[in-house]
Amino acid sequence: MNSVKIPRRRAIIDRRALAERIAALAADGGAQANRMGIVDAAKESMAAGRAELEKRLSEKPSAGHESAAGHAFLTDQVIRTLYDHVVTDLYPGGNRSTGERIALVAVGGYGRAEMAPHSDVDIAFVTPGKPTPWCEQVIEAMLYYLWDLGLKVGQSSRSIEDTVRMAKSDVTIRTAMLESRFLWGDQDVYDEGARRFWAEVVKGTEAQFVAEKLEERNARHKRMGDSRYVVEPNVKDGKGGLRDLHALYWIGKYMHRVQSAAQLVDAGLLTTREYRTFRRAESFLLAVRAHLHHITGRPEDRLTFDLQREVARRMNFAERTGKSAVERFMQYYFIQARHVGSLTGVFLAQLDDQAMAQRKARGLLAGFRQKARILSGYRVFGGKIAAPDKDDWFRQDPVRLLEIFQLAEEHGLEIHPDTMRTATRDQKCIDHDVRHDPRANALFLKLLTGRVQAETALRWMNEAGIFGRFVPDFGKVGAQMQFDMYHHYTVDEHTIRAIGLLAQIERGELKGDHPIASELIPQLDSRRALYVATLLHDIAKGRGGDHSVLGAEIALTLCPRFGLSDDETELVSWLVRQHLLMSATAFKRDLADPKTITDFVEQVQGLERLRQLTVLTIVDIRAVGPGVWNGWKRQLIGDLYELTEERLRLGHKRRHRSDIVAMKKDKVRGALGDKADVLDRLSDTFDDAYWIAEPEDIVALNLVHYAAATDMDHDLSIHAEYYPARGATLVTVIASDHPGLFFRIAGAIHLAGGNIIDARIHTTRSGRAVDNFLVQDPLGQPFSEDPQIERLEKSIRDALANRIELVPQLAARPLPRTRAASFDVRPRVFFDNKASGRFTVIEVSARDRPALLNRLARALFEANLMVTSAHITHYGERAVDTFYVTDLTGQKVTAADRLRAIEVALLDAASDQRQAETEAA
Repeated sequence: MNSVKIPRRRAIIDRRALAERIAALAADGGAQANRMGIVDAAKESMAAGRAELEKRLSEKPSAGHESAAGHAFLTDQVIRTLYDHVVTDLYPGGNRSTGERIALVAVGGYGRAEMAPHSDVDIAFVTPGKPTPWCEQVIEAMLYYLWDLGLKVGQSSRSIEDTVRMAKSDVTIRTAMLESRFLWGDQDVYDEGARRFWAEVVKGTEAQFVAEKLEERNARHKRMGDSRYVVEPNVKDGKGGLRDLHALYWIGKYMHRVQSAAQLVDAGLLTTREYRTFRRAESFLLAVRAHLHHITGRPEDRLTFDLQREVARRMNFAERTGKSAVERFMQYYFIQARHVGSLTGVFLAQLDDQAMAQRKARGLLAGFRQKARILSGYRVFGGKIAAPDKDDWFRQDPVRLLEIFQLAEEHGLEIHPDTMRTATRDQKCIDHDVRHDPRANALFLKLLTGRVQAETALRWMNEAGIFGRFVPDFGKVGAQMQFDMYHHYTVDEHTIRAIGLLAQIERGELKGDHPIASELIPQLDSRRALYVATLLHDIAKGRGGDHSVLGAEIALTLCPRFGLSDDETELVSWLVRQHLLMSATAFKRDLADPKTITDFVEQVQGLERLRQLTVLTIVDIRAVGPGVWNGWKRQLIGDLYELTEERLRLGHKRRHRSDIVAMKKDKVRGALGDKADVLDRLSDTFDDAYWIAEPEDIVALNLVHYAAATDMDHDLSIHAEYYPARGATLVTVIASDHPGLFFRIAGAIHLAGGNIIDARIHTTRSGRAVDNFLVQDPLGQPFSEDPQIERLEKSIRDALANRIELVPQLAARPLPRTRAASFDVRPRVFFDNKASGRFTVIEVSARDRPALLNRLARALFEANLMVTSAHITHYGERAVDTFYVTDLTGQKVTAADRLRAIEVALLDAASDQRQAETEAA
């Protein structure tokens, strides 16, 4: 794309020395006889050159352009040497005809002279007409040499006529030829092909090419997650990656015949400053890609968790207070990706303006100009808002840097690229005085709570650097990733997405996904408080402390500045401090335990707080990433809201336990329909704890199942079916209760390929166990196919009948090396004897892995504990398993020495070392 000066070229490869060595081998016994010696000579030169380039990259770890150009230079020299050898020693031609000519053409990335260490070698063998036998022999010999060198070659062999014809019909071939570079052979053939390409293929197809490349780009972004802030980005093909920069160059070259990225400035598509940003981002991304190839020894372009640490180390990123080296490296990566996005936006908008101007100039009404309307001093034309033609417009009044985005949001407009450029340039005009200007803060709050396109406008403002200037605390989390598998986006992107989701829910667009939130938002006393709390909930991440506590303190400062009242400020601060409370309670505590609701009510203390916290919790979880919000979480959050709302509304008049059980039985009777007689038969079989713990639809299923098992006198009865309310498979096991039943069932479910996400263990008054498990496959989907369900049931049956030995079978299962292995997750055990009136609550946090629940449950069994319920929550690489337990006498566990022994056993069960030893055994 640009000529890059490569220092000390002969240290990479001495082509003359290689050519002389090959010539000597060819002369000594013949080229065919010494073919492998020639291959070895070229291989040695390639290996030595790559080693030199890797050494240079280690010395200058961010020199991406130099590395990419160096690998292209090395490949050039080897191919040129081999071609000279082939036409001199293998197939010499004394008086070759005009048809016996070949141009070796580098295309694609190789044509740009940008190669990573393991890039494909894309090469076209172009002949003036149909290839002659001599041409075919030379091409075949060249390909065999390149293959023997271990290169992955993308090759084509075509005449000039065929090349032109195929480029006309195939945009991929057209793009490859667009980047063609004469490599070796016959220069005249290359020149003729290039002339015809520009005259016959490109001319008149400019608009079509741009449309196809943009459509191709959008499809690629969709495949890659459609965000430049995904935490495992693809450096080449991801949004904000190298391919986006290439697309700008392709379009510029096709439209304006530019020969380098620098000429995009001359074409008026980028400013000089933007071009420098272009080169800086490109060099960094090329360097990252080169490191990835060196580390893996293959063409790896995805910056996965297990590679991020090593790339950060190689690129000399160091740890800082509150941020690890890998987090600082990834933050810098995302800043570059953001720059790529900004460049793409202004580039395409500028291109669109140029095209519009050309269409007007050629039209019948070329002399007529539609009049722009004026909006608060700004020009609005063609769906875009633009500042007046004054270079110091924003400098005269920096509050206008907020005003332009607020107007764009309110009226659903785009911002003209020239105005966006000027705003980005003048962002530093936002200083202390502007931040504390009441008009500026009123505009910002109006934008934040806008009902049209707040998410889009905030993202524009963020990418222009204005968001972080106006709210410096937000600027600190700009492009900041969290090095875990749970969060899919950077902190700023997650926050902006959460605000967008909030606006969608408020507009009534997500009633199906979020019925409770859609119902609650209109009931709020202050929607402003909710939007500001959503903005601030993660604003203190990366500071080395509890981000909830630190964020609550920041809220006390920022909310008055934004213009919120004292009551709203106090509410926002509380929401930020407690924004994880509801999810932690819903997912890690037993909602059937009255103490759970009592403790939660004591924290919330009011209906307004409950409503605000519920909506904030929902958008926070949903904005984490695709697939994180599911039916199971919706149900748990909904249950907790309803139970808390009832307690707050009724207060001391709340229903007694017997009233709750009676209501539940009435609902179950309705759900049973014509099978309601089983309720009368079995009503007293289950104690009150069962009736309170299980939802009525599961109770109805259990009763029918239990009645059938009793009628058929089955000692063991297993039933599994898809349970859409939780997006999982409900597995119910009815058996004679005995110690160890729970961990055996858990192990059997794992052997069948299932992951348990929730479990409730009940014992009837007649001494039979009724255990309910919610199960998903490793991808978070339910078991819904008949063979899957049959496999689940058979595995449990075999395990409980002792037809299989669980421990050896579990140990024999190969443990896949998952991405979780890239993280250091130290197991932890917490005991809470205050969270429940009847049970000791044990919470185990450990690296997520198959059969973890089975090992923990076995450790509890061996510690002589009775498990009543288990709640399993996944946070990416980390799992948190919560157990409600008693000792064998039904009492809480309180003795310090006993608790310590249980902790040691659980830590041993959860440790990676224990797992490795089990597998080895």
